[in-house]
Amino acid sequence: MFCSKKKSLEVERIVKANDREYNEKFLYKDNRIHTSKYNILTFLPINLFEQFQRVANAYFLFLLILQLIPEISSLTWFTTIVPLVLVVTMTAVKDATDDYFRHKSDNQVNNRQSEVLIDSKLQNEKWMNVKVGDIIKLENNQFVAADLLLLSSSEPHGLCYIETAELDGETNLKVRHALSVTSELGADISRLAKFDGIVVCEAPNNKLDKFTGVLSWKGSKHSLNNEKIILRGCVLRNTSWCFGMVIFAGPDTKLMQNSGKTKFKRTSIDRLMNTLVLWIFGFLICLGTILAIGNSIWENQVGNQFRTFLFWNEGEKNSVFSGFLTFWSYIIILNTVVPISLYVSVEVIRLGHSYFINWDRKMYYSRKATPAEARTTTLNEELGQIEYVFSDKTGTLTQNIMTFKKCSINGRIYGEVHDDLGQKTDMTKKKETVGFSVGPQADRTFQFFDHHLMESIELGDPKVHEFLRLLALCHTVMSEENSAGQLIYQVQSPDEGALVTAAKNLGFIFKSRTPETITIEELGTLVTYQLLAFLDFNNFRKRMSVIVRNPEGQIKLYSKGADTILFERLHPSNEDLLTLTSDHLSEFAGEGLRTLAIAYRDLDDKYFREWHKMLEDANTSTDERDERIAGLYEEIEKDLMLLGATAVEDKLQDGVIETVTSLSLANIKIWVLTGDKQETAINIGYACNMLTDDMNDVFIIAGNTAAEVREELRKAKENLFGQNRIFSSGHVVFEKKQSLELDSVVEETVTGDYALIINGHSLAHALESDVKNDLLELACMCKTVICCRVTPLQKAQVVELVKKYRNAVTLAIGDGANDVSMIKSAHIGVGISGQEGLQAVLASDYSFAQFRYLQRLLLVHGRWSYVRMCKFLCYFFYKNFAFTLVHFWFGFFCGFSAQTVYDQWFITLFNIVYTSLPVLAMGIFDQIALDTSYWTVINHVFIWGSIATYFSILFTMHSNGIFGLFPNQFPFVGNARHSLTQKCTWLVILLTTVASVMPVVAFRFLKVDLFPTLSDQIRQWQKAQKKARPLRSRKPQTRRSSSRRSGYAFAHQEGYGELITSGKNMRAKNPPPTSGLEKTLYNSTSWIENLCKKTTDTVSSFSQDKTVKL
Repeated sequence: MFCSKKKSLEVERIVKANDREYNEKFLYKDNRIHTSKYNILTFLPINLFEQFQRVANAYFLFLLILQLIPEISSLTWFTTIVPLVLVVTMTAVKDATDDYFRHKSDNQVNNRQSEVLIDSKLQNEKWMNVKVGDIIKLENNQFVAADLLLLSSSEPHGLCYIETAELDGETNLKVRHALSVTSELGADISRLAKFDGIVVCEAPNNKLDKFTGVLSWKGSKHSLNNEKIILRGCVLRNTSWCFGMVIFAGPDTKLMQNSGKTKFKRTSIDRLMNTLVLWIFGFLICLGTILAIGNSIWENQVGNQFRTFLFWNEGEKNSVFSGFLTFWSYIIILNTVVPISLYVSVEVIRLGHSYFINWDRKMYYSRKATPAEARTTTLNEELGQIEYVFSDKTGTLTQNIMTFKKCSINGRIYGEVHDDLGQKTDMTKKKETVGFSVGPQADRTFQFFDHHLMESIELGDPKVHEFLRLLALCHTVMSEENSAGQLIYQVQSPDEGALVTAAKNLGFIFKSRTPETITIEELGTLVTYQLLAFLDFNNFRKRMSVIVRNPEGQIKLYSKGADTILFERLHPSNEDLLTLTSDHLSEFAGEGLRTLAIAYRDLDDKYFREWHKMLEDANTSTDERDERIAGLYEEIEKDLMLLGATAVEDKLQDGVIETVTSLSLANIKIWVLTGDKQETAINIGYACNMLTDDMNDVFIIAGNTAAEVREELRKAKENLFGQNRIFSSGHVVFEKKQSLELDSVVEETVTGDYALIINGHSLAHALESDVKNDLLELACMCKTVICCRVTPLQKAQVVELVKKYRNAVTLAIGDGANDVSMIKSAHIGVGISGQEGLQAVLASDYSFAQFRYLQRLLLVHGRWSYVRMCKFLCYFFYKNFAFTLVHFWFGFFCGFSAQTVYDQWFITLFNIVYTSLPVLAMGIFDQIALDTSYWTVINHVFIWGSIATYFSILFTMHSNGIFGLFPNQFPFVGNARHSLTQKCTWLVILLTTVASVMPVVAFRFLKVDLFPTLSDQIRQWQKAQKKARPLRSRKPQTRRSSSRRSGYAFAHQEGYGELITSGKNMRAKNPPPTSGLEKTLYNSTSWIENLCKKTTDTVSSFSQDKTVKL
């Protein structure tokens, strides 16, 4: 307790390296994480508290207390306590099992190994035992155990490369660099063990892009910022090793600060049952009141005639007091209208539905041997009521794999496959790939099938050669050879990796670089270019350029970037080629490919020297330095000659398009919440068909201030609703929560399809109280919403906004740690066990390996669970009302004396034994299109088994043997045997059954014949199909080209150009030799396999569509 109090008051953190004793006095939390809800000590009190929050459990506890009062109880206490204890125990066991698996998952993470510097030597230590102030060694491709201050690394100048996909969803590498004073420590264990620097920094917080602190060491102070920090959840890439000092551990890490708290999730069925129990309790009070009044009247008018026989004294028991006692007696007797076995049955049904999800072979991902998993058993029916899906992009919709697919060079498209007649076709069978790099240099992941490009290269087409030369020169990729002689590319952007790999396989191999030179191998010839200038990428320029001098002495500027930017800087002589290339770009965009325009310029030597002199002056100036440099970049990047364009595929996961389409048809709205940049997110939106050219408008909100965002939202609403349909001025501050609850009529009045795209900085302003009404109103009117550059906390805030003010059931799906907070905030959280670790899966309610399985989870399992649960509740309440109201009817014949019709054991066993199996069978196994039309083995076993069980128990309770053991409890010896020998008994049973069943059968027959449901129609169609020949599946149609312009394929971080030209990221060694086994770090699925899979999915979806239409 003291620790938590201390924690809440922390305003700054003081950490001393290699001194656990010093740091322990601050009571900092260790590196252990907890996603579980209970431990051994807290399980019983917390679980019982949660269970008795259910109105029914509290209600039955109250009844149990009443039954202990002999004056009002005509039933013994065991009729209530037995089922109550059974329900509480079963629920507790289920909750304990769920939490055990959470503990198990936590232990898997907490028991990961790290190398920690302890007592001047590296020791393997579990993650949970890592303490603040420890020095940790990380190796390549390892997850970072805690938030670390980078001390040194294997790279020059203390640089290291990290992948932050779990934090912000971006797969491009980012650079972190150590302080120069600590980078000198290198890997010297003795020097690292003596390091005793003290860090004073900010308190734990959830800001991923900000860190402030000061390192004090050897009498000097050094400022720290976010560039010096490696956060938990990152992965070390392209760096052999690094050392870091733990600043924040466990729950204090920025990753866990963004994770949010585990919430107790309840379904709408749970809330409905609580409401029903309250209403039924009110109904029981009414029945009890009626019977109590009847008892008072009967006692007053008739009962006094019987008091002589009961030896009552006059006035000992008046009629009013008798009615009061009778009221409570009937409350006890009639309580079975809501039996506690209802909750047992609900939990059993949910457990069965969960196993169906776990056992579903159609949700099993064989490539990684990953089945679907229901990590909680209490939310299944909620899956059938989802209205909003909030999805991450990277790793959820996409595979994190970039593939070079097509290009346009000098007005000609390469990468398309044609048939014998010269017509463009889809890939339907295996074709031979092309490439100059064969043997040990071949990159087997590269798939390119157009032999015309190879012919152009072999014929020496100068434009094609210049195009590929540009791809091999204009980039920020670093290369090195490992001990096996394999060429390794260190890529900062996956797009660049795809382009450089394509150039390598087409004969232009990037070999090495220094701060002043770039060496490439052109069709077997080694060529070294002098690097004169590097014009770096940033989000405003949307392009990058290099200026090089070739061996002939010519100076060339090579540039690549967004087509909308580069086309404005072309020489007027490019007009015809520009028109043709623009058409090609639109065609690429229609296929969902990410594009870059490619251009070059020949520079005069004198002009370049003058320009370079001005650039040097600008670099050394103090006034408006950035503006002057940007102006010089603009000046030289003009009059460019267009070469063509590239098209890179950000590979979608299989079945994403079909899944999105199906969910949209089910009126489920999909919002994409991603940390990636706007252009990339928009591009994926078009690739997934969430954005289309047929949309009426796409609203982009990118304001930097609250006023700008408010104005952009207002204008968007004007366009959407029309001038006569504007809700206020947008400046009105709504005080009441009800103002945010939108009228569904308004939503229906919007005609056409609209999309909303908003950036993270704009979203921060839009979530303010006076603007979020406009944001929510506009977003809910749109078919598609994409939020870009959002933090994990903003993802959760968007989910909470929709939950709170739309009263809609929400689902969040993601695969990284940056999705944990929204997964926990949504009603249903789904984790994809992908390439970004297990944090999302650990926090989720359901997990599987591919986004496409979401369709089956919602539209099959969710739909069936919801329908089954609703039918089960109707069936359950029907049988219990029929069972219980007999006592109400019998009260008019027994003088309202609270006498029971049934014996106590029948009342106790009716719900938990006699009638439990049929309702469970329907609740677990019922299917939409089958209902009870077919009597399966399960139907026979459960129904006839229930009848057999009833008679077995009946004969046992009326036998001599049980009477000998318990003569007071079972006095009716031979009663059942003698009763069932009477013919009239069987006649009454037969007539009662027929009279009960016939109206239902007649009603169902008329309903199916006159007003058939969709299920009835499908059933009739299935019967007709058995007699008809099966339909032949048609070949899938090729996709039409779109007029939309794709987003440019850049995922860069600004500053890499400066790193390259400064030489900070260069190793001091000789360039690698020209030969050797080359290998890149890109893995992709076969292009043919993917296309064949899409063909299969298309045929399957056509068949399903045909079924629905029929």
